[in-house]
Amino acid sequence: MNIIVCVKQVPAKDAPLAMAGNWIRESDISFEMNEPDTFALEEALRLKEKHGGEVVALSLGPERAKQTIKEALAKGADRGIHVADEKSYELDPLASARALAAAIQKEKFDLILTGLQSDDQGFGQTGVLLAGLLGLPHVTIIMQIEAMGDAQDGRLRLKRELEAGWFQWVECPLPALLTIQSGINKVRYATLKGIMAAKKKEIRTVPRESLGVTGEPSQKVERIYVPQKSKKTEFLTGPPKEVAARLVEKLKFEARVI
Repeated sequence: MNIIVCVKQVPAKDAPLAMAGNWIRESDISFEMNEPDTFALEEALRLKEKHGGEVVALSLGPERAKQTIKEALAKGADRGIHVADEKSYELDPLASARALAAAIQKEKFDLILTGLQSDDQGFGQTGVLLAGLLGLPHVTIIMQIEAMGDAQDGRLRLKRELEAGWFQWVECPLPALLTIQSGINKVRYATLKGIMAAKKKEIRTVPRESLGVTGEPSQKVERIYVPQKSKKTEFLTGPPKEVAARLVEKLKFEARVI
């Protein structure tokens, strides 16, 4: 089973974020692999160990994104593809998906895995848009993957997480794209042997401009800012019935909690 895993490099969770225009100032912070993507990578490695094949780590981003690909290689991915774009943060999910789709079309694959969403922007749209652009069936919020019989038969049995503690089992033909929910598995650490082996594995760099896809955004970020913290206390006085009516009104229209 040949699997492509999309892995994104995002700011570390404990990084002190400062605003710089319509994005964060990146010069003084560290970066890491997007956490949902770590679960997608782990699931791909487990499928490879069980059914054979190849795992390819694919990442869109600036030069530093290669470090995330190297981490995937150290954990067991066979090779990497880096779609290079120094201003990838300006791309919306559709533009990102177009670039990834163009790179993937040149590959032979049975399955594409992505994390459910990214830790930085959290749109949760790149995976499903990528499936649409490639004309693939897709299933989201995956909690379990089972190959039906021989993995080469071309069908998967999948467990999806729904709302309110419910789950759904579905069948899906291959090739397909799945977006993986965090917590589906226990993520492995890279071993010293894996880190040394990763140095000999291929990372192919493809400039996004060479893929012939447009970077025209379909949406625009107007402003990124740190929310203002404020406290306001208001005492409601009067007859209980009148106070209750005013309280309901404030909860409904000001606090918007009912």
